[in-house]
Amino acid sequence: MKTPTRRSKRVDEESEPNVATPRVVLRTRKAKCSKTRAVRVKPEYPLAPSTSEMKLMPPEFFQIDSLDLAPRLLGKFLRRDNVVLRITEVEAYRPNDSACHGRFGVTPRTAPVEGVGAAVLIRSCSPVTGLETIQERRGLKTEKPVLLNGPGKVGQALGLSTEWSHHPLYSPGGLELLDGGEDVEKIVVGPRVGIDYALPQHVHALWRFAIADTPWISAPKNTLKPL
Repeated sequence: MKTPTRRSKRVDEESEPNVATPRVVLRTRKAKCSKTRAVRVKPEYPLAPSTSEMKLMPPEFFQIDSLDLAPRLLGKFLRRDNVVLRITEVEAYRPNDSACHGRFGVTPRTAPVEGVGAAVLIRSCSPVTGLETIQERRGLKTEKPVLLNGPGKVGQALGLSTEWSHHPLYSPGGLELLDGGEDVEKIVVGPRVGIDYALPQHVHALWRFAIADTPWISAPKNTLKPL
């Protein structure tokens, strides 16, 4: 079941790829031990709704161009067991995108980005619940943005491994994508991170999105500008 695709104004005019259901991608990383001193900070999202009020996003939410899906993910919540994270930064990867890992076809590593490769990478989140679990999984006793300002850190905080590949975020239980009922009003955009190997038009494409005025984003921050 698919919804009509809304064309984005940001789509590269020279490329008109077929729209595929993009995958939301989270990376994993090995745990590290740290002696970083804990610092108490004011919660970044103190008015988060209770988990019982959060709505599971349906399959049709994901069935649009990844460039349109990416900013819509900002402010949504990822939940696994007692950990809930608010998505604060994402990157879009599209079909025929020279920066997309799925451009070489299906491999064990890229299998989740199957068919006509498209995905949204979750770059950063802020903690909502389960802070102690997040810190334990990260091996980092801090409440600063360094806790979750990278895709591998987000995957580690959620306790994910490659066994979670192909897991649908719209299925109850396991790992879920939830809507808290509030839209993000101010967004900043910029080029994606770490894709110097891609073609110039993809290196400079403004396909990185983040919530404005939040410290919970990854570096570099100076390339992000108001939308």
